[in-house]
Amino acid sequence: MSCPICQNPTDPAFRPFCSKRCADVDLARWMNGGYAVPSTDPEDVEEAMDQAARAAERQEKPH
Repeated sequence: MSCPICQNPTDPAFRPFCSKRCADVDLARWMNGGYAVPSTDPEDVEEAMDQAARAAERQEKPH
């Protein structure tokens, strides 16, 4: 298995990474949103709740 950051062989002490440095690089990517999945959800929580409520109302109404 190779390190997902630098492709060197992994070290059991830092698995799946080869070193603390690569583990820290990966952690920094997580913390900075580097691995974030794009979303079409609204940023505003209240707006998201309003949209969900409207969608639920549309599903409840008979066609």
